[in-house]
Amino acid sequence: MSRSHHLHASVETCHWGQFDPNLAPVLRVDSGDEVVIDALSGGPDVLPPAGFYVPPELHDVHARSVRNLPGHILTGPVHVKGAEPGDTLEVRILDVQLRQDWGYNVIRPLAGTLPADFDDTHRLLNIPLDRERMTGRMPWGLDLPLHPFFGVMGVAPPARWGRISTIVPRAHGGNLDNKELGPGSSLFLPVHLPGALFSCGDGHAAQGDGEVCTTAIETALQGRFQFIVHKGTGLAYPRAETPTHFITMGMDPDLDQCLAMALRDMIVLIGEKRGLSRADAYTLCSLAVDFRITQTVNVSRGVHAMLRKELLK
Repeated sequence: MSRSHHLHASVETCHWGQFDPNLAPVLRVDSGDEVVIDALSGGPDVLPPAGFYVPPELHDVHARSVRNLPGHILTGPVHVKGAEPGDTLEVRILDVQLRQDWGYNVIRPLAGTLPADFDDTHRLLNIPLDRERMTGRMPWGLDLPLHPFFGVMGVAPPARWGRISTIVPRAHGGNLDNKELGPGSSLFLPVHLPGALFSCGDGHAAQGDGEVCTTAIETALQGRFQFIVHKGTGLAYPRAETPTHFITMGMDPDLDQCLAMALRDMIVLIGEKRGLSRADAYTLCSLAVDFRITQTVNVSRGVHAMLRKELLK
């Protein structure tokens, strides 16, 4: 029988800035288990004025955690028993909830999709979040609908990579910033090390495809996940499913290469799911697959391809 666990955020369970194949797991679970994970977001420079709720463990992480590389605060790693290299870890995202009543958005000089256009701009917005109405109040009066999701979800990278920043998405997942990965979706990650070693963070209350100014509404989230190990799949690159769509992904500094990567994997996926020839799958991609820009700000940009599941019945 599957079990339920709760992984609280703390100095002992969070790591700041890196995915590292040498990090020891902070929780061990069986395939099929559910885990509630509390996550944090942001450094001391983005804290809101008095009157907002700040998770107390965030101050402790700021004071005592080592920030080895620029990047995000992640909770984990979670060791999933039975996961071995060559397997796939399915991360079922069962629920995502806000943990605080504020988020932040930052524009930094020489960052984002238009770095030269905003080379003299440094702006921090602290954005109030209404958890009952699920809206964020923007400074010009807009109540923006919220759709929380985790920007970073990933497993440990291959041992040969060593320690890497959380900023750049790669084959291990990581900083995908894919707003489709909300409750009801599944993320499929290739396993590189025993136990997979899953971590998550970079909570987003709302984000458009592109995340063009570098940040979404960044905030602390709580996620409820179920981890399923699929043996011997040989999956090489992250994929995802929503209740309605199959998703393949491409990440590269060149957006053309991102699209080509997502397209090639979608052709493979269609062959696996429906048995179509490569030529027929290529045609179906041209007629029915939507290619969306995931983000353009994480060194390696992202494209995700979306195909309605009903078309492969």
